[in-house]
Amino acid sequence: MAPMSTPESAASEPAEVAAPYGTGAAPARTGGVPATAAKVRTHHLQAAKAAGQKFAMLTAYDQYTAQIFDEAGIEVLLVGDSASNNVLGNETSLPITLDEMIIFSRAVTAGSKRALVVADLPFGSYEQSPAQAIASSVRLMKEGLVHAVKMEGGAYYAPTVRALTQAGIPVMAHIGFTPQSEHMLGGYRVQGRGEMAQAMVDDAVALTEAGAFCVLMEMVPAETAALVDAAISVPTVGIGAGNTTTGQVLVWQDMAGLRTGKMAKFVKQYAQMRTILADAATEFGAEVRSGVFPGPEHTF
Repeated sequence: MAPMSTPESAASEPAEVAAPYGTGAAPARTGGVPATAAKVRTHHLQAAKAAGQKFAMLTAYDQYTAQIFDEAGIEVLLVGDSASNNVLGNETSLPITLDEMIIFSRAVTAGSKRALVVADLPFGSYEQSPAQAIASSVRLMKEGLVHAVKMEGGAYYAPTVRALTQAGIPVMAHIGFTPQSEHMLGGYRVQGRGEMAQAMVDDAVALTEAGAFCVLMEMVPAETAALVDAAISVPTVGIGAGNTTTGQVLVWQDMAGLRTGKMAKFVKQYAQMRTILADAATEFGAEVRSGVFPGPEHTF
């Protein structure tokens, strides 16, 4: 084995190059969201509703998207169990585990500096009892370093929400279409139509009284969402729930055009990232095969 270098011989060794695969999240830029901006807290969302203002929420599952969205001024980042579909390639959100959610959460909290980071409690991690929900949420906060959890379900889960908040864990409630219950609901169907609107209002009121700091509504008629928003004092977030909610959320791969195929009616695509990445990969492959890359400027 070759001897280790000494201080005298080190000067003749080539300098270490920058880590070629990244070194964690880069410092926040001065553009976009100022590096000195205060962290977004639950009371800031409450203040937004009181002032009639809006806030934005996007999913994130890794450090780079978290940093980009954070610097763009997105107030809330959701580490959604939708990572099951959009990262792990599963057909539904059901297979993702708590351990996997913790990994994604830690990546997002590493990449963001200002946004409020909320993580989904995945299917099977909270339904058994409030004690199970607390144990799962504590892991998301201690290991994933998130600031709050999101939990699907109506008034039945009010005792669980109360137990979590009493344990110091902020809870965002999720009603309307709840993807973890898709088999019980008979597939992807709009919830809260007609006479079921009042039941949704009752769910929101019960969850808010139990301590939820926010209520997310998914695939709910705009009229019903407006009734819910008017009935509770905490902010609401919509995804396919009209524009009366305090906040709006989208899955980032849908928002940025990374995913293809038929989109839900509530999705608006603000870019075509799939095309951009495909073009870049095609050009890279062509340059490698032709010998253009790496050129002299990329060679030591």
